[in-house]
Amino acid sequence: MPTNLPPRDPIGAHRRRAIATRRMGIAAACACGEQRPEALVPSTNPMICASCQRKEKGRTTVDRHHFAGKANSPVTVSVPVNDHRARLSVAQADWPKATLTNPQGSPLRVAAASVRGFVDTVLYLVEAGLRWVADMLEQLDEYLLKKLGPRWWRGTSIEQFAPRKET
Repeated sequence: MPTNLPPRDPIGAHRRRAIATRRMGIAAACACGEQRPEALVPSTNPMICASCQRKEKGRTTVDRHHFAGKANSPVTVSVPVNDHRARLSVAQADWPKATLTNPQGSPLRVAAASVRGFVDTVLYLVEAGLRWVADMLEQLDEYLLKKLGPRWWRGTSIEQFAPRKET
């Protein structure tokens, strides 16, 4: 299940990604394993991500993300700095510029930014907060299948969640 919407401007998205990759270098990574170029800090040797750099400096690794863009709303949500840089800010870079910057202060652009920000944030939360649960449940089912057999749930309290067969 893809959780990222296709970019509104695929050429622009590719260009931004290519620039970020060139700036950091191909296969650049932090010691923690972070590889997303947007999360890496330029001109660091050894290469380090924003989160690890902040940990080293005793600073918070959480950012306040303006989900509708700073020009549209003061409302923020707390997100890990690397995800803020590499996921949510990248998503906002794909919005129409007039919506993100809203130079005239249009209430319609505020509404559009709120919708776009909500969608981006929900997709991020689904991926970061829920996707692992599905992966874990599938792996657990495989394990139980091998250990206990093809109908391992029969006779347990989990049986109530099994799909009902039509008769």
